[in-house]
Amino acid sequence: MSQETQPPLASAPTDESGADPVLATYRKSIDNIDAAIIHMLAERFRITQAVGEYKAKVTLPPADPDREKRQIARLRALSEAANLDPEFSEKFLRFIIEEVIRHHEQAREK
Repeated sequence: MSQETQPPLASAPTDESGADPVLATYRKSIDNIDAAIIHMLAERFRITQAVGEYKAKVTLPPADPDREKRQIARLRALSEAANLDPEFSEKFLRFIIEEVIRHHEQAREK
């Protein structure tokens, strides 16, 4: 179908600045959530850094595969309950776990 035969797209209402206020509201909420995620990740990594230092001090291995498996299973179940793709959640958690282990390995080298 050529462009001249396609129906025109409906345009969203805009405010005086030309911005779509509904879209702006959604985006503001997304921005707030992104900020919260960053702060929560920062706090999580502060705690896992302390865990890494403790593990190095008492000579525990940087990784704990059994706990990782339990955590992944727990997060997959939470994801399913929250209607979030468990595959995505697992990939995200595995990425975090890899970073934590890398930090724990660095703590052992100090």
